[in-house]
Amino acid sequence: MARKTSILQEKSELYAFRIVKLYKYLLEEKHESLASKQIFRSGTSIGANIAEAQNAQSNADFVNKLSIALKETNETAYWLKVLYNGEFINESGYNSMLNDNEEIAKMLVSSIKTLKQKIGVDDTVR
Repeated sequence: MARKTSILQEKSELYAFRIVKLYKYLLEEKHESLASKQIFRSGTSIGANIAEAQNAQSNADFVNKLSIALKETNETAYWLKVLYNGEFINESGYNSMLNDNEEIAKMLVSSIKTLKQKIGVDDTVR
């Protein structure tokens, strides 16, 4: 059930690239390795799950992969807050990363709701 590359997929890939740069910055400049590994994992997992959804075996599998990506946006927002409050990233960096994360989360919620309505599944998301 392959799907064409979407704006959501493109944005999540660009976000993953930002996450990788943040990870490198945290390791090299701030010498922070614990939270940086967590945000690397959750932040890059968003796009990985969206990419995996593109070859889902069914509409239900597609919704499941997008739902996992949505959960990863929540975890990534948590780690961004930890890094900001721990003074590892500044306010403008925090706000920029968080805004991108929230934009992807909103797109995921919309996509999940639309597909659930299309296939007649309860659309309770977030």
